[in-house]
Order: sequence, then structure tokens, then C-alpha cells
Amino acid sequence: MAVCGSRTHIGHFVGNMTARRLQCSLSVKSCTVSYNKRGFQNVSKANISLGNKGRPNNFMLYQYFTTNVAKRRTNLNPHKGFGLEGFRNLSHECFFSGTASASNVSSDNSKGTEQVVDVVNSSEARISLQLNSGSFYLPHPAKAKTGGEDAHFICTLTPAIGVADGVGGWADLGIDAGLYARELMSHSLSAIQDEPKGSVDLIRVLEKAYVRTKAKGSSTACMVALTEGGLYAVNLGDSGFMLVRNGCAAFKSPSQQHGFNFPYQLDCNNAGDSPSSAMVFNITVVPGDVLIVGTDGLFDNLYDEDISGVVFQAMEAGLGPQMTAQRIAELAQLRAMDHTKSSPFSDGAREAGFDYHGGKLDDITVVVSYITE
Repeated sequence: MAVCGSRTHIGHFVGNMTARRLQCSLSVKSCTVSYNKRGFQNVSKANISLGNKGRPNNFMLYQYFTTNVAKRRTNLNPHKGFGLEGFRNLSHECFFSGTASASNVSSDNSKGTEQVVDVVNSSEARISLQLNSGSFYLPHPAKAKTGGEDAHFICTLTPAIGVADGVGGWADLGIDAGLYARELMSHSLSAIQDEPKGSVDLIRVLEKAYVRTKAKGSSTACMVALTEGGLYAVNLGDSGFMLVRNGCAAFKSPSQQHGFNFPYQLDCNNAGDSPSSAMVFNITVVPGDVLIVGTDGLFDNLYDEDISGVVFQAMEAGLGPQMTAQRIAELAQLRAMDHTKSSPFSDGAREAGFDYHGGKLDDITVVVSYITE
């Protein structure tokens, strides 16, 4: 995971992290993007019109809004930081991942302001859809004994997924940020279960979880719920989600960063970003779509085409979501340990002025959901 300050040590180099403007960086096929950047606390809006072979033009319109995008730095000292598998069953409807003994590992994880959204052909969103989800977690090898710093949950009664990535820089203070991430996700899951049926508000959920989390540390957060209108998602930081359709990347959530490797984050000292800073998404989906939710250990190491390629092959082979998640996570870890190939992280480092090559070894959490009728 990234740092909790304006400087960081990244692999073999040290550099000052300069805050940059929020960028909408999308790798989308057959997609046109218009992005309007406004003032300090105004709403930023991107309209993404997706074409799809074999379907009418503009059969879907994606629209997301960003509220309160003021860039605020934490007051923490600069730190170095990078970044168990398995999850604990809470009920028949939900589970939450954290540190778990082997006996607690489910067979589904062998290793462990208001926004109005316009949707074209919105009748497609009225189909009764379901999320068939599976997860896979690979901790940073050096942090496996403490369970790593990622956490996630899957809830089926109220179809929702959440991931969090504890900021590794806290380790220099002797604090395990994984505790913060796990507590944040645990409270998020509880808050989702308390939501009125059929009207889950993920910003409200995130706010409740943030207030209730008392552990030391900080974390990114991403949650996605399936509603009658499609996918409803919130994302704060550099975790995120991606939608694959017909083997191609249809949409990927932009990363929120104050500067390179300095993501937006919720902080135990109220010195970081607030839940209201999260991006909010409403996305129309159809049966056959595949949702991938993950921490930066995934998106720092694999390009969009890498992820969509694995999904396509897995679907062709008839694999379930858990096995697909495992294949994606294992490929991400292989790329993280490869110092010869470019990666999204090394591309970002070079853009920021650093001489860095290869992937970034980190905790890797992948949740895959097949969207079915």
C-alpha cells in the first residue's frame, strides 16, 4: 500500500511526492470521455458513452460524480511503506475477511450532495440480477504472519462487496494498519446490514464505518452494491473496481491521489480525507458482465487488458468467480515480482519523474462477481 505523507521510499529510490491534479485516466475500448474540471469544492463530472458491438449505439450511459474533491494532505510524518488469506464466516448471507485460522477458511476462498444519473435504455437495468461472487487474497510475503494490511467483505443478502487497503507507512510507527482496514470493513458490513431493504446508501455506510472505527491507522475504501438500477459504488483512494463485458474492459474507476503513491485515505486522527470525498458511481449492467473489485496491489501490477484477458479465459473455461479471482491475483503477484516488465505502477512512477522499473510487491485482494439473472 502507499504512504500516508508527502514523501515515500519506493523500492530502491527515494523522492518527494508532489500533489497533482486529479486525473480521469480510463482505458476503455469504443469509449468517448468528456471530463470537466471545475473549482475547488465544485462537482466534477464525467460522462462516458460506451459503444458495444452487436448492440444499439449508446445502449448504455455511464455517469459518475465526484463531490468535495478538495485535495487535503494528512499531518502525519513521512513514512516508508508497501504494502491471510481466507475469511471468517459471519452468517449464511455475509462474510468478512481478516486474519483467520485454517479451520475458519471457507472453501470459497482456498487461499486464502445528491446525484441524479441518466441511463440510456434503462429498462435493461430492471432485469432481476444477482451477484455470484468469489474472492482471493495474497498478502505481501513479508506481512503474511500478521495477516497483511488488506481486508474485504462479501454480502449476498444485500448484494454488496467492499475492499480496504491499510496504509503501510504506519508500520514505521509500530502500528499495523491492517487492523484499521479490517475494522473499517467489519463496520461497513454491519452498516450495510442495517440499511433499509432496497435502498442502501453506501456513502452513509462509509460514514458510519469511519466514525465507528477506532483502531490506529488509515485506509482506502471501495464498496459496490447491486441495486434495482444497476451497480452503485463508492471509491476513496487507489483501490477500485472494473467492469468487463464480452471480454473487454468496459469501465474502470479512476484512482484518487493527492500525488503519486499518495492516495486519498480515511485516517484515525481525522487528518486525512472524509467519506464525502469519495467518488460515487451508478452503472447500468446486464447479465454476463463481470465485476472485479480490488486493492492497488491488483491495479498497480496489471493493465486493464491483462485483467480482462484472464476473465475471458476463465469464462471460456467455465470457471467460477473464486477461481477467476485466484488466477487474477496470482498473475498480479507474478508481475509484482518481475523487475523487467513495465507495470501501471512503473508507468506512474516514470510520469512522476522517478526511475523505476517493474511491478510493486504488495498485498493483493481480488473479488470477482459474475452478474447473472
